[in-house]
Parts: sequence; structure tokens; C-alpha cells
Amino acid sequence: MDLSDTPEEQEFRARLRHWLARVLPGLPPKPSPDDWPGRRAYDLGWQRRLHDAGYADVHWDASPTTRLIFLEETEKAGAPYVGANFVGLLHAGPTIAAEGTDAQRARWLPPILRGEEVWCQGFSEPDAGSDLAALRTRAWRDGDAYVVTGSKIWTSHAEVADWCELLVRTDPKAPKHRGITWLAMPMDAPGITVRPLRTLAGTAEFAEVFLDEVRVPVGNRVGDENDGWRVTLVTLSFERGTAFAGEVVACRRVLGELALAARENGRWDDPALRRRLGRLHAEFRGLWRLTQWNVSAAEASGGVPGAGGSVFKLRYSHARQELYDAAAEVLGADCLDLDRPWMPDRLSSLAYTIAAGTSQIQHSIIAERILGLPKGR
Repeated sequence: MDLSDTPEEQEFRARLRHWLARVLPGLPPKPSPDDWPGRRAYDLGWQRRLHDAGYADVHWDASPTTRLIFLEETEKAGAPYVGANFVGLLHAGPTIAAEGTDAQRARWLPPILRGEEVWCQGFSEPDAGSDLAALRTRAWRDGDAYVVTGSKIWTSHAEVADWCELLVRTDPKAPKHRGITWLAMPMDAPGITVRPLRTLAGTAEFAEVFLDEVRVPVGNRVGDENDGWRVTLVTLSFERGTAFAGEVVACRRVLGELALAARENGRWDDPALRRRLGRLHAEFRGLWRLTQWNVSAAEASGGVPGAGGSVFKLRYSHARQELYDAAAEVLGADCLDLDRPWMPDRLSSLAYTIAAGTSQIQHSIIAERILGLPKGR
């Protein structure tokens, strides 16, 4: 498989690099991690800049390869991360683009691309654990609306979101994977209570969301009623297949910074540390090639990543934890200071083997969908 850029992709890469070099020096300072209204405004402002420059549509209207180039170059240049736009741009938006009606795409995609609306993800539940299909949040039809009651947890950016990609159970008698429906819920609807959750790293990008007879229009359903699990697999394929691409580039940059810091503080003299950093270099280089392969495979199959995203997600989440463990080794006793570089990321890396599907779930997906092994009972 040829992983090199085409002439058109080379031109896009060069043009994007030139634009980033011109625009980034003039950006305002980033708000503090705890200022979520400020972070929302900052992230939406960056998205508006991308939109006005003609780069916002790379997430849906461009080829997967062009999207990967965009993620690679923006991360290399130190451009702002998608931040509060994460769910809309990388999860909900691509899902609506793939599965929504023309009217739904016209309503929800342009405001995401223009930096006008933020989405959150209402998938996980307190009693479901890593088995997402065991969700219990109920929705029943009442005329032209669904009435939703239940609760969600680890709802990304719920405190500043305008919309929520929400999974509900619409047929409690059906097998658990067949009675689920995917809804777009307005976060200003009556009956919604949001309680932010503070993480180990000290930030509150997650929240509990309580739903008390919230009315969601039937027109906000993406896909058919009780077909939400299939739609959800599309969402998860984007989450595991391409959403982490920019982070792989960031990890490779951090690895270079660690090697430089180790040389400066004398820890480079430890051969065990040098071997560890060398192995991580090979690991992330391999992960980047796997990302390119997954994107190429997605392009050949219509733009939706496949089960290969689970291979990537499984290895990447563990490699990221190993990277920041190596950062602690480079810093020595200074790793106890959360104001030092890389240490907040070390704490957040602990969640990566859980987020976007636990490592145990990824093992099962790989076994069943790639290796063809029988399902466990």
C-alpha cells in the first residue's frame, strides 16, 4: 500500500503549513484549564478561523487522507487542539454526515464547522460499566417527541454544550443491542441537570447528566428507532479510528522533548532509559503508520473507519501511558510537581485505557471481528 502523498495532498500540506505559520503568532492567550466558558469561547474562535480560511470542512467533506494531513500539520505547528469542539467535530459530526438525513446535515453540520455550537457525548452510564449496550436510560414515544429519563456519566463537555449525542433504550424487551436509539438532544431542554466531575488532573471536562422526562423531537433521531447500536458503531469507529491521530503526532513530539531533557539533566547516561525511549520511538512510529493504514482502508470503504481502529486504540492507550511513565523517570523526584511539564498529561493518560471503550472491550472486538473467534458467553 502506497502511503506517500499525492501531488494534490502535497499542495494541501504546503498551503496549510503556510497559513498556520502566518496565523498562529497572532492568537490570544489560552484561558486557564478551569475556565470552561473561556475555553469554549477560545476553541470556538479557533474553529471560526479555520472555517473562514476554508479548512473547517476537512472533517467531513475531504478525503480521510486529507483529514489526516490536517491533523498532523496542525499538531506539529502547535495549533490549538479541538478542545470543546471534540465531540462535534470528531464524533457527532462525522456520524451525522454518514447517517443523518439531508435536513439533519443542513441543521447541525454548518454550526459545528462555523464554531457556533458545541456537542457533548451522552453514552456511558453509572450502572453499565464497560458494556455500553447495557445502558438503561429510557425513552418512550409521546406524539412527535421522545420522553427521556435516566442518567449519563463521563459526559464530555456537558457544562458548555449546546447539543448531546445521546443513546437511549426505546425497546426494553428487545435484545440489548437492538433496542437502542441515537438522539440529538438540545442541552437547554427542561429536565436536564448537569453536575461537573473534577478529574485527578484537577480539570472538569466531564460531568454527570440527569434526565427527568426530557422531551426530544422525533426529528432529532439519527437512523431508525431501535437501530441506534449500528449508528453508535459508526460513532465509535470515528472515535477509535481517526480522532486520536493528532495525539500520536503530539506524543512523538513529547518523546523528542523527553530525550532532550534527559540529555540536559544527565539521565541520558542510563542505558535502560535510552532503550525505553528508543522502543517508544519505534512504537509511535509504528502507530503512525497504522493510523495511515486505517485511514487508507477507510477511504477505500467509503470513509468510515473499520475494526482496525480497535487495534490502534488498544495499543495507543497503553503506549501513551508508557510514554508519560517515561516522562516521570526523566524528571525523577520532580514528577511529583504537577506544575512540571508532562505531569498533568501523565494523570490524564490513566483514563485512556477506559475512554472510547476499555482495553478489554477492544480485545473482544479484535478477537471477534478481525480474528473471527467465537463470541464469549
